[in-house]
Amino acid sequence: MVKGSGGAVGIAIGKAFVLPDWEWELTEQPIDVNDMAFEFERLYEGVRISKSELQQIKTDIAEVLGVEESNIFDAHLAILEDPVFMNEVAGIIQRQYKAAEVAVKEVVDKFVNMFDLLDDEYMKERALDIKDVGTRLLKHLLGSFEETKPPVDQPFIIVARELTPSQLAHLDPNQLLGIVTASGGKTSHTAIMARAMGIPFIFNVEGGAQTGDLLILDGETGEVHVNPEQSVVEAYTQRRLQLDQERERLRAVVNVPSETRDGREVNLYANITSLAELEQALKHGVKGVGLFRTEMLYMDRHTWPKEDEQFEVYKAAAQKLDGQPLVIRTLDIGGDKLLDYISLPEEDNPVLGYRGIRISIDRRDLFKTQLKAILRASSFGNVKILFPMICSIEEVRRAREVLDLAMQELQRAGQPYNTNIEIGIMIEVPAAVAIADLLAQEVQFFSIGTNDLVQYVLAVDRMNERISHLYEPYHPAVLRMLRATVEAARRNGISVSVCGELAGDADALPMWLGLGVHDLSMSSHSVLDVKRRLIDSSEKEGAELLDKLLACRTCTEMKSLIHETKAEDGEPPTAV
Repeated sequence: MVKGSGGAVGIAIGKAFVLPDWEWELTEQPIDVNDMAFEFERLYEGVRISKSELQQIKTDIAEVLGVEESNIFDAHLAILEDPVFMNEVAGIIQRQYKAAEVAVKEVVDKFVNMFDLLDDEYMKERALDIKDVGTRLLKHLLGSFEETKPPVDQPFIIVARELTPSQLAHLDPNQLLGIVTASGGKTSHTAIMARAMGIPFIFNVEGGAQTGDLLILDGETGEVHVNPEQSVVEAYTQRRLQLDQERERLRAVVNVPSETRDGREVNLYANITSLAELEQALKHGVKGVGLFRTEMLYMDRHTWPKEDEQFEVYKAAAQKLDGQPLVIRTLDIGGDKLLDYISLPEEDNPVLGYRGIRISIDRRDLFKTQLKAILRASSFGNVKILFPMICSIEEVRRAREVLDLAMQELQRAGQPYNTNIEIGIMIEVPAAVAIADLLAQEVQFFSIGTNDLVQYVLAVDRMNERISHLYEPYHPAVLRMLRATVEAARRNGISVSVCGELAGDADALPMWLGLGVHDLSMSSHSVLDVKRRLIDSSEKEGAELLDKLLACRTCTEMKSLIHETKAEDGEPPTAV
């Protein structure tokens, strides 16, 4: 067994197909000056064909996975249209008398090496996009590239040093069981597409498999078993069967009302980053979207998205929800989320630095553009605005100033919008909890982001492997922060929801019931599990549990109590 990192969950069992690394063999012989025009003609024809192929791939992906996932290939098209990239290629041909393919390879290698040297993982993963585009262009320039393809008549698990989005787009999703790569990451385009396709993906796995080997992948743990013993195969086959049966059982609660045994209704919302994720969430019976992370609209491109482009996405989401809530969080970049086209200062502690609402308030023009797009979409559904990373009253008021400007501009242009749109803030830093009673007088709702709140309360970077074990949501200090926030909201008559990972933890549900939180937003794959726990629970039992949790003095005591009260799994009720 070899251990990698999970990029997309699930269990896959099947034969390996290893994609060989393609080694380019290019001649360095200089071209004749009389042939230079011909080299440029070859270059531009290769670019034209490559762009045409990418447009077709984008169209095909949009039909299968949705528009947002297809936009991944906009970044590839942008590389071929980037004047810096093309000017460097042209310069090598013109000044060094090198063939078009040699010039392309040199420029691609230069940019790939440059990105690989950066410390930021997200930027490193963008190097794969450049390599993908370069490979496509080189294939057309060389004209003799024959790509080794997996079998068409039997399922397979792809094993590769790296797998580009273009390669993944060309694989038959009905035959592809899983993906194993030596490089990659959770934010890579390949990982995003694998999750959207529901295909287990494990990266950071070095060697260990040959074509034809039997593999078992566990996308949750990152484990890869190569030619395992029959007992291991049987164990994972049984586990996969259990997971399939569990998914079937959970489907039975899709149309069951989201309420406790004693009649308390709890709204189960989805966290989404794209319209494709919204489609999946609706299949799980969610009551709306409690968190639309808009960062993906800004990533994987070279310029800021325009107002109309954003508006169309928000409008489509609002219409799909047909009156159900759509909470759109304004751009939350910085920290571990960076954009290729905005230069942010290097910081010793970026998670505590220039991020979230701090950037939006500084870049009022860009902030206003997004707010106008959201406001316009509010005419098409129950849209709400959520400001991230709020620490003070001043930040809320400065954000609302920009919102007022956006409203005024729409009014002058005769653009309709909901003049009574609800405004909320993320509660994710201790300062916001400490003044929650004051903040509650400025907005219409709170949304608790437990991921950041836990790490800030405990001073634990959850991405730091040396201390990640100290990141403990079931901590007495965290519970007290949650209680203070909910009570401040209740006293001031505003609603409060939870949108962090703890909202999707079925074991935490009784705690939320005890706190009086009745709006939970989570990843769509968690919704049915939480709902099944919900219909087996009661608000009265939640209140009793909360009293016991507040008396706990350690994390160990809290976790023991949480697990002791875990409801017995039973047959879900039948929808009426």
